[in-house]
This record gives sequence, structure tokens and C-alpha cells, in this order.
Amino acid sequence: MKAPAFSLKDINDLEIALTDFKGKPVMITFWASWCPDSIKDLHQKNELFTSMDKDKLVFLTINVTGREGHEGDGPKFIAEQGYKFPVLLDKGTKTYDSYRCMGVPTTILLDKDQNIVATFNDRSTFMDIMNGLTKLV
Repeated sequence: MKAPAFSLKDINDLEIALTDFKGKPVMITFWASWCPDSIKDLHQKNELFTSMDKDKLVFLTINVTGREGHEGDGPKFIAEQGYKFPVLLDKGTKTYDSYRCMGVPTTILLDKDQNIVATFNDRSTFMDIMNGLTKLV
């Protein structure tokens, strides 16, 4: 299935579109700052981001702003944790819904042609996601 297109602002107010990354595999993680599973997942993803070859995989996270308690909770959490990976801000739950997510965290893997090749929900382990990534890069 072709990945739904999106264009979202990041936490630095830059517009980022999925189409910017055609020709490269992409990992997208949807998350919310209040969710214990998201907190654990983002910590592991930060370790991956700091050590990975960024030329081989596009690494995006999307804060599901429509699932946050207050506007700004997601960016505040990222700043407090010192995470450096890209963080986009969903328009409520628009992008989250277009990817048919049922909970947070949800990680979606896209091939270089932007087809969805794997979806990992909140019950998936970090190792499940890593195993999926080995098929992409």
C-alpha cells in the first residue's frame, strides 16, 4: 500500500513533506509524551538515531498533538530529554488517522518507493522493529 502523503511542520517550524524523501527508505514513529510505551520507545529510538547511518534511512517521528493533554507537551518533552531526532507535529490526529494507527507508539516502515512494508503497534518490541529495518537497509 502506498504511504499517505503528508506535509507537517517540525518543532523548529520548518515544513517537511514525505515526498522530500523519495528514493530512500523511511521509518516513521507516531508518539505522545504521556504514554509510557512511547517514552520507552523514543529512548531506544534516540540510541538508534545517534548511532545509525543517516544516509541509509530517513528517521522521522510525529508527535500526535491531538492525543496530547496540552499544546506544546510533545516539544517540551523532546527538549527535556535532549533528543536530537526529527520531530514533526501532527495536525491533531490527521496524519495518525491517515496511517490507520490504533495507538501510540506506532512505527511504520516505508520502502524507497514510499510503500508501507511494515507496521509495528504499541505491542511490538524494539527488536521487532529492528528486524523489520534489516529488510529495508
